[in-house]
Amino acid sequence: MLQPTNMKHLFVSVFLMLVSVAGIAEKGKKEKQAADTKADSLATAVVAYMQMLDSLEKTLKYEDGKVTLQDGDIVLNVPKSFKFLGAAQAKYVISEIWGNPPQDDVLGMLLPAQYSPLDDSAFAFIISFDAMGYVKDDDAADIDYDDLMKDWQTAEVDENKERVAAGYEKLHLVGWAAKPFYDADKKVMHWAKEIAFGDNGEHTLNYDVRVLGRKGVLSMNAVAGMYHLKDVQQNITAILAMPEFASGNKYSDFNPDIDEVAAVTVGGLVAGKVLAKAGILALLAKGWKLIVIGAVALWAGLKKFVFGRKKEEDEFTPQTEESSNEVADAQAETASNDTVAGDATEGEENTEKKDETQS
Repeated sequence: MLQPTNMKHLFVSVFLMLVSVAGIAEKGKKEKQAADTKADSLATAVVAYMQMLDSLEKTLKYEDGKVTLQDGDIVLNVPKSFKFLGAAQAKYVISEIWGNPPQDDVLGMLLPAQYSPLDDSAFAFIISFDAMGYVKDDDAADIDYDDLMKDWQTAEVDENKERVAAGYEKLHLVGWAAKPFYDADKKVMHWAKEIAFGDNGEHTLNYDVRVLGRKGVLSMNAVAGMYHLKDVQQNITAILAMPEFASGNKYSDFNPDIDEVAAVTVGGLVAGKVLAKAGILALLAKGWKLIVIGAVALWAGLKKFVFGRKKEEDEFTPQTEESSNEVADAQAETASNDTVAGDATEGEENTEKKDETQS
């Protein structure tokens, strides 16, 4: 039989154990409540972010019909089946929404009319012009493009060191999605590359179109997921029909006595430094909007959108006051709830430590 003193110790031990179990259960309950509070706040922030994206879409100003570029040297005849975004808006989408390096030479962006650049399934043609001079086209059929691809793949090791140092993912050229083809009558070279960015399982399509002019080359670079290859190919004919060099700037207007000849030939346009330049553009992974579910990505996106870098006068400023306030309120609410939850957890831990000391 147990002695009275030992029985007392047993009761005390059992009591402390029950209190400990109850305390653990209570702490678990409070932690769950804190987690639920954070989840509710994050959900509110996600909703606000999605509403902000909708507000952003409403601020984008599309054009069709006759669009002039390069001070009138180039004309785009945009049909109703497509829409055009001007330079400032296109640059904003490329760098701030898609997360690519800034592209200072962008003149605009072409999209099929049914798409928005904010759609996870969208594809677009990025337009730029390189005033490199008159590009000779007599070597178009002389290049072994399979060997060229192998050379690129060998060189990508050093190119990727530069990308990583600049804060971007590694890039791997998987191969040709469409081998280079030169239309000697229309003076157009086009080709497509399949590219893998980082560990992303969904590969990216870069479909390049170069239209030759008297003083340089118009670039139309299709940015899409590989699953859009057939769609892009089906639209190439319509795309090639849009650009037109104004009279005096056509390829046939070249004057050897006064015009500058480019350092590269038409074959050299394909053989250029793709990893550091043309290949750097990419759509984010399919379903990119869902990235906001991750807290780090969410706040990084919100802060960049609402409290981003100082805007130049000619830059696109998309957010409305209403959408900015909604995001800011959601951010403040989440920060407040995080603080309260943190204080509650800290208080519980301090109480537990105090009880242990008294025991």
